[in-house]
Amino acid sequence: MPRAGAPLYKRFAIAGALIFFLTTGAVATAALLEVKQLAKNLTPIGPPVKFEPDVITKADAGQPQTILLIGSDKRFGAGKGDARSDTMMLVRLDPDQAATAVMSIPRDLVTAIPGYGTEKINAAYSHGGLNLTVKTVKQLLTAAGAGEPFKINHAIGVSFKGFRKVVNFLDCVYTDVDRRYYHSNAGLPPSAQYAEIDIQPGYQRLCGQRALDYVRFRHADSDLVRAARQQDFLRQAKDQIGTSRLLDDLNPLTKIFGQSTESDRNLTSVPGILRILKLAAYSAGHPVREIQFPATFVDGDPRGLGSYITATPDEIARAVDEFLHAKPESKPRATGPKKPVSAATKRQVRKSARKAPTSYAKYDLVLNRRLGEDLVAPVEAKGKLRFPLYFAKAMTPSGRYPTSTPNAPMPRVYTIRDRADKPHQAYRIVVTHNEAEGQYYGVQGTTWKNPPILDGGSQTLRMRGRTYELRYDGKRLRTIAWRTSKATYWVSNTLSLKLSNMQMRGLARSLTKLGDP
Repeated sequence: MPRAGAPLYKRFAIAGALIFFLTTGAVATAALLEVKQLAKNLTPIGPPVKFEPDVITKADAGQPQTILLIGSDKRFGAGKGDARSDTMMLVRLDPDQAATAVMSIPRDLVTAIPGYGTEKINAAYSHGGLNLTVKTVKQLLTAAGAGEPFKINHAIGVSFKGFRKVVNFLDCVYTDVDRRYYHSNAGLPPSAQYAEIDIQPGYQRLCGQRALDYVRFRHADSDLVRAARQQDFLRQAKDQIGTSRLLDDLNPLTKIFGQSTESDRNLTSVPGILRILKLAAYSAGHPVREIQFPATFVDGDPRGLGSYITATPDEIARAVDEFLHAKPESKPRATGPKKPVSAATKRQVRKSARKAPTSYAKYDLVLNRRLGEDLVAPVEAKGKLRFPLYFAKAMTPSGRYPTSTPNAPMPRVYTIRDRADKPHQAYRIVVTHNEAEGQYYGVQGTTWKNPPILDGGSQTLRMRGRTYELRYDGKRLRTIAWRTSKATYWVSNTLSLKLSNMQMRGLARSLTKLGDP
């Protein structure tokens, strides 16, 4: 039995986004033929939420649809009015755009709530549930768009229970965890206690409760970092689930959705679901494009709001425009035919590259090889890693390595198992880029030759005689990978993609082994 004050199953939108994408994004003709059964499965246990006229905009068949996924932080023993929206995520399915857009609205964003004055936007759910939350979001985004009405076609609230069920049903999600997430309530008074967690850094498989702990973690993180983590988890989950699997498991997945949500009436009607399924079928192959919501942090004010987030109308308007006209990640640049290079010239280039010291100032990095050598030397001395350990001999100017402890060793050396249960050695080096803002980047190495994170197309780049694979999120590099005959390595950007493309390239270029020149 949960103790009073402890978090219970918070309602929260990433579960809705995950279930919604995975149960509609891959559905085609076979699913449309079973729409009546799907409508029955998707019908929430409770009655549909009542919305005021014109709050929810009914979309015509084949037209783009925007879905607002909402969750609340209702706690054990709390009354109905005590719940606030824990996460608000907008999802846009548009067959005419090349990407499916996802944009999270920070829960601590200060805005006008109709009928209640200026408060943090998450208070709208406490005052008036889904109806008032949708009204508030529409008002915010419409005002920023110089009066152009922002339309929301569906609103969905989802429970944590459904999130755990669907992650386990889909056989978990391989996730690139940027740092250690840890909190223990041991020795703390009840007022200082919150959800316990202990997840080490590195690429790993997250199931059920651990996946939930990871995406819901917010202690010492900003709302924007938390939203970026949730969106990153969603993207990785979507990329790992095959279409045929979803079609086979469509009915049980939609039942989980129906048992774990509340929504508008249109989403649970046969015509409404038919429109969504048709639209999702056209959007199935689109990549997920994350749109970052603008934000400025304010550390308290006289109105008693505590720390909060603000954004200007112009900043919000630009984000809305990007959301409504989402573009996919950058594609490899087209290249013309290359002139043949003689073997002698290639040898001379390699020889010169070995002799000439590399300046990392042009990458906005500092050379800090000694720190890297001191970090990895104890691991190399033990001789337990059966493949070469590469570290970055350069780092960002503000970068530093977390302190290594017995419970949180750095680098972390561990074993990861693929879906066939085959073990692979792995290590993760974490670098703190800006601890106050929750920004960490890292170097990953593993004997797993084809981890899911490196599936799909990429742009290639030659540096130091290596061929790197560049994967983008919009215009920003998310990962740069490099494969050898023995292992695979990659550099991961921070969750909010704070490292520039030049910094990412410089870090990848600086990967070196202990003792190499």
